[in-house]
Amino acid sequence: MAVRWTKIYETSTVGNMPTSAVNSWSEGINAPGGLVEFLQLRYELTFAATPVGLGELSSLIDNLRIILNGEVVHDFNAGYAKNATVGPSQYGYLINHIGGRIVEDPDESGAGAAVRTGYINIPLGRNTAQGVNRYEIVVNWAAAAAAITSGSMSYWLRFNDGAQTTTTVVPATSFNHAIAQEQVVVRVPQNAPCGSVVSALAVFNDEESDEYGSQGIRINAMSDFGIPISMYRALNGDSQNGIMWNQGSSIVGDTQSFSTRLSGAILIPTMGLTGGDIVLSVDSSAVTTRRYLPILTAPIGGKGNDPVRQTQAVTGNTARATLEGSLK
Repeated sequence: MAVRWTKIYETSTVGNMPTSAVNSWSEGINAPGGLVEFLQLRYELTFAATPVGLGELSSLIDNLRIILNGEVVHDFNAGYAKNATVGPSQYGYLINHIGGRIVEDPDESGAGAAVRTGYINIPLGRNTAQGVNRYEIVVNWAAAAAAITSGSMSYWLRFNDGAQTTTTVVPATSFNHAIAQEQVVVRVPQNAPCGSVVSALAVFNDEESDEYGSQGIRINAMSDFGIPISMYRALNGDSQNGIMWNQGSSIVGDTQSFSTRLSGAILIPTMGLTGGDIVLSVDSSAVTTRRYLPILTAPIGGKGNDPVRQTQAVTGNTARATLEGSLK
């Protein structure tokens, strides 16, 4: 097997989908085993009017958690999620920076901005045992600008024996900033897959504004000086029109929109930091709350985990059993 797609769940129940009120959806899903490179959410939804006026549906994802066989492998928390977003979403910004992909068809059907078709590919890179595996998926949706009328959502797995890394999005460290330069300690869990390193640090503000002073963010293990946010954008590819999104499914010619920045969000490559928590010095120009999400990666092999099996032998010897209790 090289690359194989498998659908593991599909729903057309309107109550399971984003709508004009805050909505939480969770489901436990049984799935086959193998080396899972991506978990994909495909949606094809029709709303009464445009659900997000100038952005794509991922702007409504406030929290998305994936628990695989009891292990939290992906735990995203947005700084904000709202239908008034102008530009790319924080979740789309993150996923498209860490080897996944979020795309939404820009008005492919000609039906207008009320119809949304898109794909959210979340990198996992997990060896799962042959047999039955359990995925617990929880999505908290912010309120859309219009009610849902119909549609479907489905979850798929992409198996790939050639996948080389596992990706873990760990729970965020939240910090309430004053107008000051402050030390922030970002927690890095130690129960991550063996060999995990921090490949990137995502920082999300609670609104669409950077709100940094001239010293920006200094990662103590990587710099002796504060680095402005514009410099990080020059280093991580943002400044090269590196951010892509669907501008409300209303662009003529079925084209995506591009940007050089997402205000209030930055992803900082950390070159495989290891050794524990990450210490930052952050220069904040406003009273605000930021979330700091470490992105962990580790090497994996192409061989699936062993299935559930016995590891202790039971000796069977009928000759000995015949003599048990006899005079010896």
